[in-house]
Amino acid sequence: MTDETDTIAAVATPLGEGGISIVRIAGPRSLEIADMIFQGRRVPSKMPAGTFAHGFARSIRDGSIIDEVVLLVYRAPHSYTRDDVVEMQGHGGAACTRRLLEEVLKAGARVARPGEFTLRAFLNGRIDLTQAEAVADLVKAQSEKAAAIAVEQIRGHLGQAANNLYERLACIAADIEAMLDFDEGELPLSVAKGVAESLHLIYQEVTQLAETWNIGRALRDGVRITIAGRPNAGKSTLMNRLLGRDRSIVTELPGTTRDTIEENIIVAGIQARLVDTAGLRTTDCKIEREGIRRAWEQIKCADIVLYVIDSSQGLHQEDVNSLNVIGSDRVLVVLSKIDIGRNVSESDLSKFRCFPCCLITGAGLQELRNHLANVLSLKASVETQFVVSQRHKVLLDEACSFIKKATDLLKTGEEQALVLCACDLRGALEKIGQITGRDVSKDVLDQIFSRFCVGK
Repeated sequence: MTDETDTIAAVATPLGEGGISIVRIAGPRSLEIADMIFQGRRVPSKMPAGTFAHGFARSIRDGSIIDEVVLLVYRAPHSYTRDDVVEMQGHGGAACTRRLLEEVLKAGARVARPGEFTLRAFLNGRIDLTQAEAVADLVKAQSEKAAAIAVEQIRGHLGQAANNLYERLACIAADIEAMLDFDEGELPLSVAKGVAESLHLIYQEVTQLAETWNIGRALRDGVRITIAGRPNAGKSTLMNRLLGRDRSIVTELPGTTRDTIEENIIVAGIQARLVDTAGLRTTDCKIEREGIRRAWEQIKCADIVLYVIDSSQGLHQEDVNSLNVIGSDRVLVVLSKIDIGRNVSESDLSKFRCFPCCLITGAGLQELRNHLANVLSLKASVETQFVVSQRHKVLLDEACSFIKKATDLLKTGEEQALVLCACDLRGALEKIGQITGRDVSKDVLDQIFSRFCVGK
């Protein structure tokens, strides 16, 4: 855990050439440090909150000018971290930005750790843990929909849902604790039955919230699309066509692709990870066998498999065997080389959705693209204002387990079961509380904020 009494600093913009660069300072000495470095008509420590000044950043040692800057002042508690915060905006060059940060550190600040500004915002109560996580998700978002769902989470919708569940569950837990004060035989069975019904409703809501993880994974991590098939079927050509550029090597020699090749594409506003794989066949070549093993690994973890069949050669038994292993629920069959011949008909593969294509001219490819867009849109369809992450899902699943055990105990009608029921509800409350950070360990915080960039 960090020391909140420290004053921290970091470059808040990407390193390299750019229009501007920002050095951010937060903590009790931020205004004092700014006074030591800033040279202008206004003194930073005397500036009101939410104001800015033009001037120059200078060396503490000899007063030499480092850069022309605009200085912004945010006073506690009305800042990102709820500390006093100063930002110096200079020219976006690596050398002057590095020198400016060095002067800030010489003046008494220390380098901020990854995510430390957002960690302070959480520890100081400005945001909850779901909002803090959403900041990292927004920075890393590769698609419009991923960015949109991160913004909704920053606005607090997921945290509000978790808090609502927590508060309702806490009320039921308090009722259970109150029931323990009744003498044996005094508690009406109807009371326990009513509490069990209320618990079941919460159980359903927690389960539904946990199920949004599949959508969240698709939006945050991208949908994984693996291109598979026998050698020389046109897999690499399909990869290049979908990317719109030559990424995979294409030759007439079977077995050209020996390892997986991965690239990101955006389809219907959703990030997808496109993977080209080695051709599937029986071979004595040790290197090619390793490539085939890796291809099957990619097939197993794929959300969608584009299985390419050379329609000019007819349906090979190896294709039939591979498709039977993969199954039809996530496979789209691409019948390639239709310009040479059509010796495989869609009726031969009636269990699969087929797309006859000429990958050289692009004929038939738009229908495949349109279908992919529809499939990805369904996989990442967002009907709620929030989706959960892997961390949230684990906690929700554990909470569900506690709630179910508590409900089953209540249904027994045995008064001695109330003690065990109360313990289970405390366990459920702990898990749901950890979602927003009501009760979270240092190790969990370290793991969450290690995902952040320095300066955020």
